[in-house]
Amino acid sequence: MTEQEQQEQYVYLNGRIIPRSQAALDISDTGFLHGAGVFTTLRSHNGKAFRLDEHINRLISTADKIGIRYTVSHQLLTKAVEGVLEANNLSEARIRITLTPGPVGQDNPTALITAAPLEPYPRRWYEKGISVITSAVKQYSGDPTTGLKTSCYLSRILARQAAAAVGADEALWYTEEKLLAEACFCNVFLVRDDQLWTPPLETPVLAGVTRQAVLELAEKLNITYHDNIPLKADDLISAEEVFLTSSTAGIRPVVVVDRQPVGGEKPGPITKKLIAAYEQLLEQQCPAEKGKST
Repeated sequence: MTEQEQQEQYVYLNGRIIPRSQAALDISDTGFLHGAGVFTTLRSHNGKAFRLDEHINRLISTADKIGIRYTVSHQLLTKAVEGVLEANNLSEARIRITLTPGPVGQDNPTALITAAPLEPYPRRWYEKGISVITSAVKQYSGDPTTGLKTSCYLSRILARQAAAAVGADEALWYTEEKLLAEACFCNVFLVRDDQLWTPPLETPVLAGVTRQAVLELAEKLNITYHDNIPLKADDLISAEEVFLTSSTAGIRPVVVVDRQPVGGEKPGPITKKLIAAYEQLLEQQCPAEKGKST
């Protein structure tokens, strides 16, 4: 095998695992032309996709809700993800599954799976925490894509760019009713009086897979949590701890909000306890194979 072949990435596209250089979409694909598509992003650990079933279930449910036609099954997507990880010889990876209706005027939906090495995130995010700002963009409940993982992500990309322009790592979104919703690409949690709070799904916010994992961990750790009470700016301002959750970055402590310190401007005890528990969960659900180093 040549060096070029060894470096070639492989993807799943419409029934086949092929070299990325050979993958091609029709220029009239509605995902490309109109952002008509759904996707999910997840990580693998020790060569195993973390909570793959949950990600595929949400992906298919989202496609059904907004009428995105697809022809792939849950089982096929599972095998395809495993095949892409194996073809690329990846252990720690960032995986994305995308479904679109396919080319305009054709009954030929597109299914694409890509995977790339998941580079370690900065340790300072977890040891010292990150800063966030409040986005000027609002989360509108009347938008049929709100709370769903669709390809219509321009407003979120622009909000993240605005945060980066002022030295922040993320931006928090509120609804038009001034309810705390989520970050650009993450769910948000607060800690007050040693209790955990996160905006209800009906806010609306994304039903994050890591969000759900954190709620399960909180229950195991006997941390009282609330996931059905709307939250406002005052709740955020009075929080003793704040953190964000996402599938690839895990749990990131927030220590500054709009240039104001949170707690002691360092990760709090409940956040650190949940980070440790989440790392254990990854090892339990994605164990390394015996005799294999990672």
